Amino acid sequence: MSVNTVSLKESKAARWTALVVVAFTMFAGYYLADVMAPLKGLLENQLSWNSVEYGFFTSAYGWFNVFLFFLIIGGIILDRMGVRFTGLGAALIMVLGTGIKYWAITTSSLDGTELFGWKSQVMVAAIGYAIFGVGVEVAGITVSKVIVKWFKGKELALAMGLQVSIARLGTALALSSSLPIALKFNDVSAPILICLILLCIGFIAYFIYTFMDKKLDASIIASGSSEPSEEFRMKDILLIVKNKGWWYIALLCVLFYSAVFPFLKYATDLMINKFGVNAEWAGVIPSLLPFGTILLTPVFGSIYDRKGKGATIMMIGAGLITVVHLLFSVPLFNNWMFAITLILLLGIGFSLVPSAMWPSIPKIIPDNQLGTAFALIFWVQNWGLMGVPLLIGWVLEKYCITGTEMINGTTSTTYDYTIPMLIFTTFGILAIILAFLLKIEDRKKGYGLELPNIKR
Repeated sequence: MSVNTVSLKESKAARWTALVVVAFTMFAGYYLADVMAPLKGLLENQLSWNSVEYGFFTSAYGWFNVFLFFLIIGGIILDRMGVRFTGLGAALIMVLGTGIKYWAITTSSLDGTELFGWKSQVMVAAIGYAIFGVGVEVAGITVSKVIVKWFKGKELALAMGLQVSIARLGTALALSSSLPIALKFNDVSAPILICLILLCIGFIAYFIYTFMDKKLDASIIASGSSEPSEEFRMKDILLIVKNKGWWYIALLCVLFYSAVFPFLKYATDLMINKFGVNAEWAGVIPSLLPFGTILLTPVFGSIYDRKGKGATIMMIGAGLITVVHLLFSVPLFNNWMFAITLILLLGIGFSLVPSAMWPSIPKIIPDNQLGTAFALIFWVQNWGLMGVPLLIGWVLEKYCITGTEMINGTTSTTYDYTIPMLIFTTFGILAIILAFLLKIEDRKKGYGLELPNIKR
């Protein structure tokens, strides 16, 4: 006579340990994603890059994901092959891309040459960043599905919020430590080497998780709690893209993140040009934003788990980021204390939207389509992450140059950031509208976005 055992995910220690392990991999990925943001000035001074080349490089993050559909392919592989195979592959791709990027920045063999009309160093570094972008985005959707696997019906929004917090810690450390490390070693490549080491450790961390995932699957079968589920079919993609609620979340996602992540790419330069902050400390102020999300995203996620109001939370968050960018665009507000206040407010908005947005997707999309649904959202998001940095770099170079000044003994170009901040403000306004439309759709379809996640 067989006796059913309890599924491993019923153990709080097991599911929270699994979360921490996979979240570390994302921490390492997010560190590399933003490590170049504070180094724009050094890239111009040490490697003779300009704003257009920097914008081109940062836009490379989404090349393969957007144009070659690698992210969507990754989502399909995730739904077909599972989280173990897909996660390990994504972590390995992150290491490969970072290695190429580090080589491009450090080698002298590319000096004085061109590739596809760009400096070879810029192009090869961009290709490495694009490869990394495939890995980190596929890792992101994989980790999201891992969390749903362990936490659905439990503390789902809190778990997703904590994962975001740990990942954002990587962003915060990148923004605050990248420039001081580069200045200490007098080498713009030093922070990238640290990233490469962290990503290797992240790969090992996910490898350890695969053993936990095997035990989870075995415990689900042994407990008798497994339910038969339909396999993913290619036609399921049509079902996803016909879902109006999915579109509202996807477009809200691209607008929201386009108003934050590309802003962070230029935030250090903004602090120097508008607020007169010393270059060595300019990255510290933007780093307060992810530090704020580290604390607040789990708090707002816990509120969603227990009280609901997911669509309302998204509306409030989109409204906050709109107000902040609008105030950043006002030329008279140029005191560094005011900049700190706005960054802290932006951090609150940046915590509100993801805390409700990501846990809402499993309420709209079935489990067997979830990896592809996440991938398609990330694909739409990547259009913004690819295009907006390039747009801002072009706008700065074309319309915003105000002159030059001497910084640390070298001549640097100065910029007026009013127009870029108004562009970010527009993204915020559109995000508010989409959050409102999502709330209306929820009332029509009964997705339960305004209901708690925890099932009593």
